[in-house]
Amino acid sequence: MSLFGLGSRNQKTFRPKKNAPSGSKGAQLQRHIDATLGSGNLREAVKLPPGEDPNEWLAVNTVDFFNQVNILYGTLTEFCTPSNCPTMSAGPKYEYRWADGVQIKKPIEVSAPKYVDYLMDWIETQLDDESLFPQKLGTPFPPNFRDVVKTIFKRLFRVYAHIYHSHFQKIVSLKEEAHLNTCFKHFILFTWIQMVR
Repeated sequence: MSLFGLGSRNQKTFRPKKNAPSGSKGAQLQRHIDATLGSGNLREAVKLPPGEDPNEWLAVNTVDFFNQVNILYGTLTEFCTPSNCPTMSAGPKYEYRWADGVQIKKPIEVSAPKYVDYLMDWIETQLDDESLFPQKLGTPFPPNFRDVVKTIFKRLFRVYAHIYHSHFQKIVSLKEEAHLNTCFKHFILFTWIQMVR
């Protein structure tokens, strides 16, 4: 039995929460997210705070969404196995194949847990790359930053889709559906307001 009674888990898939460095602009924005999310008004929580850098806002929220999906999926790792979920899918019409463009250039079919493992490794590599996600105040974001974030968000959406399609009944039995729905609504609303409009 492991932490929180969730059975044996792939510790590589379930990662510790990523935090913005204390005293940084990111830490300040994270406090803003926490305060506005607690207000119950998601539309207010996803708005760019006045005077803030839109890329910094995207970066902090990207880390937050990575953490949310990581924790949500982490509660399912004993149920989402290669035998239960041999392909990463969200129903018969939506199968997701993995390619990172570096080590795996041509998309390959993998089990859902392997896909999520590859994805979390890939996102963590992006978040830790200071040329993509600068940690020092005043360091410019790269010109392709929004494209990188869009790819991260697209792939995180796939995890939500898989959870809803393949594991929603388990989420209900774990009494996590309200949390899942709130996280997903926050993610979609932020994506729509900050990335699509």
